Amino acid sequence: MIEEILKLKKEKSAIILAHNYQIPEIQDIADFVGDSLELARKASEIKDAKIIVFCGVKFMAETAKILSPEKKVLLPDLDAGCPLADMANYEEVLKIKEKYPDAWVVSYVNTNADVKSITDVCCTSANADKVVKNIPAKKIIFLPDKNLCWYVKQKVPEKDIICWEGYCFVHRLFTIEDVKKVKEIYPDAELIVHPECDPEVQMMADGIYSTSGMLKRAKESKSKRFIIGTEEGLLHRLKKENPDKEFYSLGSAKICPNMKKITIEKLYFSLKEEKYEIILPDDIIRKAKISLERMLEFI
Repeated sequence: MIEEILKLKKEKSAIILAHNYQIPEIQDIADFVGDSLELARKASEIKDAKIIVFCGVKFMAETAKILSPEKKVLLPDLDAGCPLADMANYEEVLKIKEKYPDAWVVSYVNTNADVKSITDVCCTSANADKVVKNIPAKKIIFLPDKNLCWYVKQKVPEKDIICWEGYCFVHRLFTIEDVKKVKEIYPDAELIVHPECDPEVQMMADGIYSTSGMLKRAKESKSKRFIIGTEEGLLHRLKKENPDKEFYSLGSAKICPNMKKITIEKLYFSLKEEKYEIILPDDIIRKAKISLERMLEFI
């Protein structure tokens, strides 16, 4: 099946993009592995590709379509959604915009396309604090993740930030008890966590990083042992890129079931039958693209 995928990829001028949380087999067959925005950008940079097969969740495939509207974007499993992204819906965001007309809406890239279309500027977990600091607005509506919002508030106390009440259920599974236990077992280990973790977990960590930031930190740090507070899929890439270092999950491995829905078999049928295609209205693509491109102005 892997041979067939490689053959189809060549025949159809397709590229396979995989998020850091995908199963190892998908990461290993992908042309590029990264976080959602890195992958969407990569898709837009590759001019000779006609088809993008996005192995991630739906909002990520939508982002790739927004940045590469001329390409056919496929998501191998349409049920691979993101509960966090769904916690900020279009109508509710419009209501809060009306309530605070002077505020800028800053949307984490983990949002659906229609919400991005009514967003002033997007951000990632890696640059959220920089974007909020640099935009010309005092009042901010930050959505959808309240823990990332808390992190930004600590970094940019001079801004008036309203936090949306969304959260990533996977990252909220990491607890203070997990931190205490792991520090007893591995006192020499460097503990790095994602800013979607609860504030009390963030405060006990040695560092707070996005997935791309964790990969960079692991390479640059002199530590030989790391405890990782994010979805377990990242451990595969961390170990692959740093074979001389040890990586452990913070507590039991925390798994996002939506990220694990894409299999080699689903990838094969997606390429073979060119399903499931991401279709977005032209006006949504145009408006959402503005909020994504504007991010680059403020980092």
